[in-house]
Amino acid sequence: MSNLFETLKAKVKGKDLKIVFPEGQDERILSAASRLAAEGILTPVIIGNAGNVQEKAEEVNASLEGCEILDPSDNEFMEELVQAFVERRKGKATEEDAKKILLDENYFGTMLVYTGKAHGLVSGAAHSTADTVRPALQIIKTKEGVRKTSGVFIMVREDEKYVFADCAININPDSQDLAEIAVESAKTAEMFDIDPRVAMLSFSTKGSAKSPETEKVTEAVNVAKEKAPHLTLDGEFQFDAAFVPSVAEKKAPDSVIKGDANVFIFPSLEAGNIGYKIAQRLGNFEAVGPILQGLNAPVNDLSRGCNEEDVYKLALITAAQAL
Repeated sequence: MSNLFETLKAKVKGKDLKIVFPEGQDERILSAASRLAAEGILTPVIIGNAGNVQEKAEEVNASLEGCEILDPSDNEFMEELVQAFVERRKGKATEEDAKKILLDENYFGTMLVYTGKAHGLVSGAAHSTADTVRPALQIIKTKEGVRKTSGVFIMVREDEKYVFADCAININPDSQDLAEIAVESAKTAEMFDIDPRVAMLSFSTKGSAKSPETEKVTEAVNVAKEKAPHLTLDGEFQFDAAFVPSVAEKKAPDSVIKGDANVFIFPSLEAGNIGYKIAQRLGNFEAVGPILQGLNAPVNDLSRGCNEEDVYKLALITAAQAL
């Protein structure tokens, strides 16, 4: 695990990246931001009243040297952000609406990313996932050709690294969604120095069972291959056929995946969430994430039960996504 994050540090250090932390009154955020700035990895942009943020930092013995502090109610960018927000929302918000909305730290922070004043955002230590993701979907939006954002976990155990998706966002993705998730997950894998070999999972292998659920995955495979013909990708697979060479040889002998997949696309959020937690709890894998993908700029969501180390690591991931 340490090697994984040392690699990310090397990638982002010296790139003059700024990551926004909207939760400037949270001690975990301040402690992680202090570390990131002290190590010269990136510039944390902390949202909040400067006096209150400094006071809280002193309480937890966190130096904010090398950090920037921005107050939504008193800053030089507000007029510019208001105009940009009104334009982006295309008639859904007046200037008066925008001035009120941008007092919210998550909306304010997201607008800093959208206007290029920062490169990514990490929130969720004191906010719900919806509070973090909603501004991103409204303002930053998904990349061209991507309909929905999705959430992946990097599963790490010693030298093993795998990508599991979607384990966080889309409850019942259709075949188009699954194809997009597969392509975006392959890109995320490359960010972590994983050469992606993508398996689209089901309870069937290559037509061994027929149902609307399996046909959805089969169609997703076809769409994904059209979207990214260069990818090593196939399905539908039961997990053992995607992961165990001897099973792959019996069940899918003609596939490009030879029981050596490292990116696993689950057919539903139910399956993905259960799958990653089984690997985490029974297999002793560390689950890094969820990492949101498919957005025009990186925004990532912490658990409200996170610790300082979680904040630190997710900031590194967010900075790496911004490159």
